[in-house]
Amino acid sequence: MSKTATIITIIIVLLIAGGIIYWKNFQGSAIQDIPTEAEAKWIGEHSVLYVQEGCIHCEAQEDLFGINVKYLDIVDYSEEGGRQKFADAGVTQTPTWIINRQKYVGVQPIEKLKELTGYQN
Repeated sequence: MSKTATIITIIIVLLIAGGIIYWKNFQGSAIQDIPTEAEAKWIGEHSVLYVQEGCIHCEAQEDLFGINVKYLDIVDYSEEGGRQKFADAGVTQTPTWIINRQKYVGVQPIEKLKELTGYQN
């Protein structure tokens, strides 16, 4: 094997190993970020999440809750009465959280939502 072929092989092996390490770390952190049932219930009782069908950011926000997304108070623009609820709340972008009468636009981390809603362990 030539010197160039050896270097290329080493680079490929390092890239593959780096990709595996990154993927494992990413998967692990995503799993750890899913809130508990109690946390999701608390956030759902102290906030409203405004979403719109087809919004990839809305999907990403909901995905952060995993199976506990069912505990959130979600208003979907495309559902019956959704358009009026958006108008009444002054929501023009999705996702938007309303917590203590304040609007928070964009995907919010679970830790920030717990802080904003006053969640305590």
